[in-house]
Amino acid sequence: MAAPAAPEVGGVRRAFIDLHCHTSASFDSVADPAAVARTAVSRGLTHLAVTDHDRIDGALRAREAAPPELTIIVGEEVKTTDGDLIAVFLREVVPPGLSAVETIAAIREQGGLVGVPHPFDRLRGFGRRSGAQLESIAHLVDWVEAYNARVIGGSANEKAALFAREHNLPGVGASDSHTVLEVGVTYNIVDGDPGTPEALLAALVGVDFVPGRASFYVRAWTPLAKMIQSIRGNGRRRARGSTGETP
Repeated sequence: MAAPAAPEVGGVRRAFIDLHCHTSASFDSVADPAAVARTAVSRGLTHLAVTDHDRIDGALRAREAAPPELTIIVGEEVKTTDGDLIAVFLREVVPPGLSAVETIAAIREQGGLVGVPHPFDRLRGFGRRSGAQLESIAHLVDWVEAYNARVIGGSANEKAALFAREHNLPGVGASDSHTVLEVGVTYNIVDGDPGTPEALLAALVGVDFVPGRASFYVRAWTPLAKMIQSIRGNGRRRARGSTGETP
């Protein structure tokens, strides 16, 4: 499927951006960077932040392979001594193992932006050990993942959305994809061209979210969504059959 041109609404061009994506440069992914870029375009994304664990070489390879209609933002998911942070618009790798405050300072030195991924995930979240840790850096970050598609069970996404609202931070959606199948399953629609730090910040200011849903959109035609629909459909058909109802 060819990527649709970003529509204009009231004369303002829209962009479709996923702010958290992994490639085979991450230890827990086998997604080829070029395949990730091709898939992002086929699913209608205009911007994709490639944020491998403690590396940026996968992002650089994806940027080289990306067609003109896709902007790859070079990023990194950085493991700090306090928890993980998302860095975007990087020129160099931010070393892991620093404190959160030191890591944020290193990102800012490159002119980059900072997000908090899956903050309340019980296994990966920044705030899983102590909410005070997350509170202490809220004024230093640019957004919070109010919906992470890889968070399973519990109320972690709902807590993240509420935290973003309480601290007047943009709440974003992220696929956190580690496979090609997941690319773009969750993304954000913003106005303008968020291809620079300044433009992305400006675009995210106007992003609204509802706790538990955030500013994300799940495309019904993605393979993952179709698989889920199929499973649900089979379940409904079986239920109807058991009561004698006609499909």
